Amino acid sequence: MTTTQAALEQALQGLAPTHLELLNESHMHNVPPGSESHFKLVIVSDEFQGLNAVKRHQAVYRTLGDLMQRIHALALHTYTSAEWQASGLAPASPDCMGGSKADQ
Repeated sequence: MTTTQAALEQALQGLAPTHLELLNESHMHNVPPGSESHFKLVIVSDEFQGLNAVKRHQAVYRTLGDLMQRIHALALHTYTSAEWQASGLAPASPDCMGGSKADQ
C-alpha cells in the first residue's frame, strides 16, 4: 500500500508545482507513532495566478479529492512563483494545543 504522504505528493503533481514540500507533522500531535494524519503543504504553482487564498485552497482540495478522507489536518501555504521568489519562506507551524479526546 502506498503511504498517505506518497499518495498526496503524487496527486499534487496535478497542480504542476515548481516547489513542493509536504511535511508530516503528525508527531507534533497526540497520535500514535508512525501516523500520517497531520500535514503541512508548501506548494508553488502558476496555477494559483489570479486566485485568492480560498480559490487556491479549493484547487488543492479538488486535486486531492478522496485522499482528504485519509488525513485529519492539512495546513496550506500556497504561492505563485513570483510570491515564492519574494518570500521563499512559509510560516512555522504552531505547537499543538491538545484537542485529544482523552483530555475531555
